[in-house]
Amino acid sequence: MARTRERSPSPDAAQSPSSLKKLKTGHVSPSGPQATTVQSPNHLPTPPSDAGSLCPDGPPSHFADDLFDHNNIARLNADYAENTPFKYAIVEKLFQDDLLKKVKDECLNELNFTEKETDIYKVTSAVPRAVLTIPVNQTGDLASLDYLTPTQIARLPNLLALRDALYSPQFRKFLRAVTGCGPLSGKKQDMSVNSYTRGCHLLNHDDVIGTRRVSYILYMPLPHYQLWQKDWGGALELYPTRINAEGQPEPVNIPSKSIPPSWNQFIFFEVQPGKSFHSVEEVVVGGKGEDGRERLSISGWFHAAQEGEEGYVPEPPETTEIKSSREQLASTSTVFKSYPTHDDVDVLADVTLSEDHIAFLSEFLNPVYLQPRTMKALAARFAEESSLELHSFLNTPLAEALEQRLRDLDTRDGLGENRAGQIPPHTSGTVGASAWTIKGPPHKWRYCVLRSHEDGAPIEAVTPRHASSTDQIMRSLQDELFASSAFRAWLSIVSRLMPMRYAVEARRFRPGLDYTLATSEESEARLDVVLGLTPPARDPDSDEEDRFAQHQRGWTDSDWGGWECYMAPHNEEDDPAIYRSGSSKKSSKPAMNHTTSGESVASSSTAGPSHSHSNGNGHSTNNNNHHTDNHSSHSHEDDPMNEDNEEEEDESTLLAVQPGFNRLLLVLRDERVMRFVKYVSAAAEGSRWDVCGEYEVGIIQEDGEDEEEGGRSS
Repeated sequence: MARTRERSPSPDAAQSPSSLKKLKTGHVSPSGPQATTVQSPNHLPTPPSDAGSLCPDGPPSHFADDLFDHNNIARLNADYAENTPFKYAIVEKLFQDDLLKKVKDECLNELNFTEKETDIYKVTSAVPRAVLTIPVNQTGDLASLDYLTPTQIARLPNLLALRDALYSPQFRKFLRAVTGCGPLSGKKQDMSVNSYTRGCHLLNHDDVIGTRRVSYILYMPLPHYQLWQKDWGGALELYPTRINAEGQPEPVNIPSKSIPPSWNQFIFFEVQPGKSFHSVEEVVVGGKGEDGRERLSISGWFHAAQEGEEGYVPEPPETTEIKSSREQLASTSTVFKSYPTHDDVDVLADVTLSEDHIAFLSEFLNPVYLQPRTMKALAARFAEESSLELHSFLNTPLAEALEQRLRDLDTRDGLGENRAGQIPPHTSGTVGASAWTIKGPPHKWRYCVLRSHEDGAPIEAVTPRHASSTDQIMRSLQDELFASSAFRAWLSIVSRLMPMRYAVEARRFRPGLDYTLATSEESEARLDVVLGLTPPARDPDSDEEDRFAQHQRGWTDSDWGGWECYMAPHNEEDDPAIYRSGSSKKSSKPAMNHTTSGESVASSSTAGPSHSHSNGNGHSTNNNNHHTDNHSSHSHEDDPMNEDNEEEEDESTLLAVQPGFNRLLLVLRDERVMRFVKYVSAAAEGSRWDVCGEYEVGIIQEDGEDEEEGGRSS
C-alpha cells in the first residue's frame, strides 16, 4: 500500500533546512564522430517491433519482481485514475535492492556537488568527478554520461545501467500502460541525481516546459536501512486547483496530499498545465555533525517522442487556453488604489510638508526624518543612487511596542524560537480569531496578510499609536500611514517622484512556509517602499552585543532566507531568477548599478540617524541554466565548468537586503527588473514581517523644464 497521507490542516511538524546534490544527465543521445556512447552492462534488449507484451522475454533483471505483471499494471492504472488532487502512481519497489545500493554508493563516492539557489529552490548540483577533466569543447552537455570515455564510465556502471533501464522500451511501455500518456522518447533523456539535506526545498510549480510528458522521482533516502520520518521534511506535496478570476486554474494555498520518501519508491505523473502543481517540503535534517541523513533521489522527465522516433507528433502551436505556472508568473499585475480626488496635486509643483502633514507623520516617524535638512540630503542621495535604506524609521515608542509584540505573536502562534526548527502547520497564525489570512496562489507567492477590515469600517485611531494592539498598529501602518497624503508628500520630497496610485500590504512570512517568486513589471517603473519589521534573534542569556551577533548568523548570513532581492532583466533564453548564494560571494554592501538607459534599478545606500551594522547582503547571479530535483518550472541545463561568468554574475544581482527591524527601503525599480522575497527557512526563529508599498509615480519637474517631459512614468 502506498505510504501517503492526507495533509492535515495542523500536521505534525518537526523540520529544519538542507543542501541538495545533483547530477544532470538530461540529453539527446549523441550522434556523429565526436559522440562516444558506452552501453552499460546488462543493457536492456529492445523488444521486437510487433511485440504486444511489455517484456516478451521476462522481466529485465534490474527491475523488481512482478513489476511488469499485467495484474500489477492494472492495479497501478486503477490507482492512477482515482488518485487526487491529480493523477499519479506510486511503485513501492522499482529496482532490485542490490542495484540501487550500488547506485547509491556511486552517487556518494563519484559525484562532486556545488550549492545553487534561486527564488524557487535551494540545491547542490553534482557532476561525475571524471567530467571535470574533459575539455569544454568535447563535452557538449557536460552532465551527459554518454560523453565519458570507457575508462571514466567504468566508475559509474550501475548509474548508467539504471538510466538505461528507466529509458528502455519496456519501461516506457509500462509508463504508457499506466498513464495513457502516449509515445515517449527513448532518445531524449532527462535525469538528475539530487540530495536534499538541511535547508533544501523546491517551491510550487507544474513542470510544464517543452516536450515533458511524465515527471518521475526515485527515492534513495539515507541511511538506506532507516525509515525516513515525516517530521524530517522532504515530502512531495500535491496541490488541488481552483479557477481564478481570469479563468485560469491555479493551485490553492495548502497541499492536500503529502508523500514522504521511502527507499526504492518510484512516483510518477503526467505533466499537465494547470493541474500538476507540486512542491518539495524543506528538509530539516542532515548537515555537519549529523548521522548522514539525506533525501537522496533520482528524478527527471520522460519527453514526448522526438522527430524520427515512432509515434512522433509535431508540437501543436501554443495556445493561451491554459497557461503554465511559468507563463502565469510572467503575467502578474498589481491592483492599485487611487488617492482621493481632493488629494490630487500638480506634479510640476514644489511639494512641501504642511503643518498638518508634520503633525500626522510625527505619530509614526522618527522626528529626524521630518527635518528639512535630512529630507534634502536624502533627496540628493536618492537622485544619485535610486535607492535608500533608512534605519530607525519609526519613532522609538512605536518601534519598541512593535518589536516585542511581533515576537510574542510568533510565540503564541507556534512560529517563534521555541519551535526548534520544525516546519509548522500550513494554517499557523491564521486560525481562530487571527487577523491574518494566507495570500496565494503558491506558484507565485504565499504569505500572510491582514484580513479585510470588517464591513469597511473606519479604523479607530488610538493615541498614542503605540498603545494599540499589534494588529491595530500593523493595520494603521498599512491603511493610514502608507496610504496618506502626508506620506505621499514625504515620498515626493525624498524621491523627487510623485506617487499617483498605490498598493500597500502588511505582510507576514512564516518560517518553513512563505515566500514570493520572481516577477517584474514589463512596461512601467515602480517606487517600492518596504518597512522591514522583522525582530532580531534573541538569546535571553546573552548581552546586547551577543544578541546582535546571533542575529547576524541567522538573517544576515542568509541561513534563514527572507531577503528581498532585485535582479537585472534577463535574456529570454536564460532562467529569469537564478543566482548563487553562498558565503564565498557575500558583500557588506548590496551590489547595484545605476543606469540611465532604463534597464534596471539603481544603487543602494544607507542614511539616517543610526548607523547600520550591514546594509544588506549582495548575492551574485548564476546565469548557468540547470534543472532541480523535483522539476522546477525555472529549470534549464547546467554548465558546472563555466568559470568565466563571475563578473557577469555579480552584475546580475542589483540589490539584496536582509530582513531587519525598523528599516525603510526605497527603490526605484525600472521595468523588467525581477523582484522576490526568498523562502523563509524553518530554521528561522520567527516570521519575517514588513509593510510593503508599491507606487505608480510621475516625475516632478523643476521650474522651467519642458512640461512635455513630465507626467506619469510609462
